[in-house]
Amino acid sequence: MRYIHLNPLRAKLVSDLKKLDKYPYCGHSALIGKNKHDWQDTNYSLKFYGSKVSIARRRYREHIKKGIADGRRPDLTGGALIRSAGGWSAVKLLRKNAARLKGDERILGDGDFVEKVLKESRENFKRKYKIKTKGYNFDWLVNQVALLLNIRPGDVLARGKYKQTVKARDLLCYWGTRELGMTTVELAKKLNLAQPTISQSAMRGRKSAVEAGLKLSEQIK
Repeated sequence: MRYIHLNPLRAKLVSDLKKLDKYPYCGHSALIGKNKHDWQDTNYSLKFYGSKVSIARRRYREHIKKGIADGRRPDLTGGALIRSAGGWSAVKLLRKNAARLKGDERILGDGDFVEKVLKESRENFKRKYKIKTKGYNFDWLVNQVALLLNIRPGDVLARGKYKQTVKARDLLCYWGTRELGMTTVELAKKLNLAQPTISQSAMRGRKSAVEAGLKLSEQIK
């Protein structure tokens, strides 16, 4: 994470870490609480540094600060590919031997990893496009979750803490973001809940779906 968030500093768009803390065009300022982006789920990232926000922010900033000493990272530039192959001379040799590396400047990793990410991205895009063209929406998803769990649609939207209700809400948030492409902000408005709650529900929903073998794909024709 720190390599990406230090890019403005390395590019000399800001002069030091304090300026980076306030830089609005990077996710770092939102993570430490100086700015806010509706599209950025800061709670998800901060959870890796601690359960309490203030402590997590302090640890995260310390992590970022340590990364400054690394300087520029040419080995992490681009999508893998020239440098990970051993430089231009190695790439030319690969080409002579009819070998090819798959590259994308947005993805860090070796050729096989990049290819896998791009393949999954294409599949997800096609899937979401298919869902939208067939008119599947939030209301449809509510009904599908209710059908899978054998409960009433109203129970899916309930705010109680009954085990089945929580599970239904978790699956709704997970599939809402993954299958319908809804943002946590959109779901928060729909369910009248805080955005961090939606993010946590989505993570639990993913776990529930895997453990119970629940697949929404079986409901999409």
